[in-house]
Amino acid sequence: MARISPCTPEIRRGRLNKANQFIDAATIVACQADEGADIADAFVTLCVHAGIAAADVICCARLGQHAQGEDHTEAVALLSKADSGSAKHLRVLLGMKTKAGYSHARATNADAKRAVRAAEALIETARRANAG
Repeated sequence: MARISPCTPEIRRGRLNKANQFIDAATIVACQADEGADIADAFVTLCVHAGIAAADVICCARLGQHAQGEDHTEAVALLSKADSGSAKHLRVLLGMKTKAGYSHARATNADAKRAVRAAEALIETARRANAG
């Protein structure tokens, strides 16, 4: 069940730092692999976490609150109130979360490309929202 929690400047900064750390780690992982498919699950999972953290920043900056908990539907709904375009990127990432992180099926190179595009879009919006 999701909870909506108020944000503080410290939470906002911390979540932005985490978004940056996750996307930086994804980049490092990708650079170390011989083949994209060798690391696609780890790469996608890092992008998912980067996107979730960035979504929190957007919600914090624009709504003063963010979603916490297991209910990703509520997190997407809250993000929709803050930035409808960003909500579609979060939906893309959350749609890949189970496959990349929890199932036996491997993420593909196409999944990795979609994941990094969505995560980078969310992070860019988060950076702008945080600065504004």
